[in-house]
Amino acid sequence: MTRSTALPLAQTLTTAAVLALTLLGQTAQAQDQVLNIYSARHYQTDEALYGNFTKATGIKINRIDGKEDELVERIRNEGTASPADLLITVDATRLEIADKLGLFQPVKSAVLESRIPASLHTPNWYSFSTRARVIVYNKTAVKREQVQNYEDLANPALKGQVCVRSGAHPYNLSLGGALIAHDGEAKTEVWARGLVANFARAPKGGDTDQIMAVAAGECGVTLANTYYVARLLRSTKPAEQEAMRAVGVVWPNQAGWGTHVNVSGAGVLKYSPNKDAAVKFLEYLASDAAQLYFADGNNEWPVVKSVVTNNRALESLGAFKADALPIGDLAKNTVNAQKVFDRAGWR
Repeated sequence: MTRSTALPLAQTLTTAAVLALTLLGQTAQAQDQVLNIYSARHYQTDEALYGNFTKATGIKINRIDGKEDELVERIRNEGTASPADLLITVDATRLEIADKLGLFQPVKSAVLESRIPASLHTPNWYSFSTRARVIVYNKTAVKREQVQNYEDLANPALKGQVCVRSGAHPYNLSLGGALIAHDGEAKTEVWARGLVANFARAPKGGDTDQIMAVAAGECGVTLANTYYVARLLRSTKPAEQEAMRAVGVVWPNQAGWGTHVNVSGAGVLKYSPNKDAAVKFLEYLASDAAQLYFADGNNEWPVVKSVVTNNRALESLGAFKADALPIGDLAKNTVNAQKVFDRAGWR
């Protein structure tokens, strides 16, 4: 006698109902997936990035924009209850500060490892665009050959000619970290003291302010990130166009270790409630299309070597040799750079 394996009708209906509810639950879960991003990037072009990611994945993005220090402090205060999945910010110094505070967690991704050069990421955070720190000089007040290297800015011949923003600013701390890596801490301190001795005025304002001051003849030379230079080159304002005609731009240290390069980047936060979605977003930022939006939107360069931008302002500055120092090594030196600058009186 053969034993029937058929389920009773009631049990069959119950099983089907459970399966249907499970499938519905999975669908709802996919539809309800979210990603919470804390971002210190405030560029309108980034909006397309977020919208395209949601279209491609169905993952809704909730974003809080703020200043770097404020976002880091907020994440620390929220602790294990933080809803934040990702921190996006600019400059290796800021990323390293967040990392040293224990805010990030390690990310392993074959996509990220294959797309982003090893020199541009650490185990806990990844770079997605780069910018360079260049020398901008007044063509009338300073000769180009006087300012071929960062170290030249400490030359006594430039006394009263240097404008620069605060030594406590991450852009300058990162440069200090590079100088320590290449020249050593003692030589970097000598350089910083020489730089301070050459100040035309006390440090104030941002990079754009320094460039405009050089153009106006308030000082003869400054340091600026390339995206500020490119913004002014693309400006339609007559005063800014005139300013850029008055200045020249130098790629520093081309005969040596190369021009200092910094980054915009992101890391998955330690208590991320949506880690899988966060990693997906990082992988998305490494895609060709996202790289163009992320980098060119702020006049930067993509980190993925196969991606080519069409930014005439940056192209007009010409090709250059970039510093090959791994971004993690650079970031580790910034604490010592701050101590060096403090001792030198660069505040």
